[in-house]
Amino acid sequence: MPKDLTWEDAEDIGILLSEKHTAVDPLSVRFTDLHRYVTELPEFKGDPQKSTEAKLEAIQMAWHEEFLDRTQG
Repeated sequence: MPKDLTWEDAEDIGILLSEKHTAVDPLSVRFTDLHRYVTELPEFKGDPQKSTEAKLEAIQMAWHEEFLDRTQG
């Protein structure tokens, strides 16, 4: 069974977003859209109201690392 994710699980969320949104450059995503992408993940069980700019940035950077791994080999 998959782990329930919260805002603290930036790396795991970044991996899932990279798998779900393969054609999206994470650095082009606004935080409002990133918030929606995260809360729409079936594995995400965190409180949508508990996100912060720092948590969203950590998720975006984790997603960006996955994006670079996939696109730059």
